[in-house]
Amino acid sequence: GKEFQGPSKVGVGKFLEEVAKMDKVPGTDIILYRLKPNSSQKERMCNKKDPLYFNLNFFDGIPEYHRVGTTEMFVAFELQIGFEAEVNGLRVDHLAYEEG
Repeated sequence: GKEFQGPSKVGVGKFLEEVAKMDKVPGTDIILYRLKPNSSQKERMCNKKDPLYFNLNFFDGIPEYHRVGTTEMFVAFELQIGFEAEVNGLRVDHLAYEEG
C-alpha cells in the first residue's frame, strides 16, 4: 500500500478523514497504520541483512489532538516486535520509553 501521510504533510482535516476510513482490528478501536523496521538497525540493513525487529504503529480510536506550547501532535502508540535479545538491546538508547 501507499505510505501513511501524517498531518504535517496532508493537513489536519485530510489526516483525520484518512484515519477515519482505515479499518479497525475486529472487536477493537485499534487502527494499525504502519509496520516498519526499527531505525536503530540501519547499519545492519545497509549491510543487506534482514531486520530483526520492527515498530508497529497504531491509534486507539480516532487520534487525540494535543498542543503543548507551539508543538502540536496526535496521540499514537508503538509496539516493538522482534527477538527478545534484540528488543532489549534498545533499552540503553530508548530510556524515554521506560520512564513514561
